[in-house]
Amino acid sequence: SRSLNQNPTVAIVILNWNGKSWLEKFLPSVTKHSLNSNIYVADNASTDNSISFVQQNYPEISVLRNKANYGFAGGYNQALKSVSADYYVLLNSDIEVSENWIRPIINLLESDKTIAACMPKILDFKNQNLFEYAGACGGYMDKFGYPFCRGRIFDSVEEDKHQYDGTAEIFWATGACMFIRSSAFWEVNGFDEDFFAHMEEIDLCWRLKNIGYKIFCVPESRVYHVGGGTLQTSDPQKTFLNFRNSLVTQTKNNFSGGLFWKIFVRLILDGVAGLKFITERKTKHCLAIIHAHWAYFRSLRKTFKKRNQQKNSRLNAKCSPALNRSIVYLYFVKRVKTFAQLEKYIR
Repeated sequence: SRSLNQNPTVAIVILNWNGKSWLEKFLPSVTKHSLNSNIYVADNASTDNSISFVQQNYPEISVLRNKANYGFAGGYNQALKSVSADYYVLLNSDIEVSENWIRPIINLLESDKTIAACMPKILDFKNQNLFEYAGACGGYMDKFGYPFCRGRIFDSVEEDKHQYDGTAEIFWATGACMFIRSSAFWEVNGFDEDFFAHMEEIDLCWRLKNIGYKIFCVPESRVYHVGGGTLQTSDPQKTFLNFRNSLVTQTKNNFSGGLFWKIFVRLILDGVAGLKFITERKTKHCLAIIHAHWAYFRSLRKTFKKRNQQKNSRLNAKCSPALNRSIVYLYFVKRVKTFAQLEKYIR
């Protein structure tokens, strides 16, 4: 095996679908600050001229063409099959990177073989003193499978006052900017392509944790994310994917006991979210939750098959760090709006 002091190879892979405007805006920062890495654009059968733009302006960037739009999960799985590197960096096209964004994370990964994946601090491109929704300063889960972040709980995004600048073990790293050991990615067979988009990175991280790997956030590395670049938050399709995929993720990966009770509570809480959408006159989003539940039940047999495949290699039933309480209760009833207020509950 390769000794740690040799230069590990790093491949930055940007998934693109009709994102020419993002590539024009953000490839300059990636090429400038990623000198010792190979850069790839993985294209999900775009119909704009984004690929000819890359070929004409960035001949040093390799283009990987997918035959169709396989979404986030399938798009990356297809593309990464033809990328050879010790580490993959999965990078959204709407992210500006900063100087020295790669080295601190690779150093940590190189120092501990049990760390499978890491993420940088993610700040809002439009308002750079705020954390960005998609991952902020590291992802966590509550006992019912609701995700939240250091720096972002539901829609409450904190200002970055360097309160979370310590490198920390987390539950999940965002797919917007994920550094992952290539061997670990393929050890768990990559992303679950049935997800299409949303939550697939949480599912991937949970599967890695279930076989004993750790995930970290390294805030010394900073990137700036526009967010909502492909699917806007106002899109009911996003609501559908989030609610369906979240239930599937919990069912597939939660081995800490009481699964049926957790899913039952979760379905009720989702129903409350649906009622909230109705009071806000967002009927399409309420319908999206109903469709998500039907889709979840239709896929249950397949989901349990995936769960049973994992069971054989399970080491780590009580994945940490996690919140052994309901984030919904703490946020909406107890009015807990910052991660610092939650830290005492995280194990």
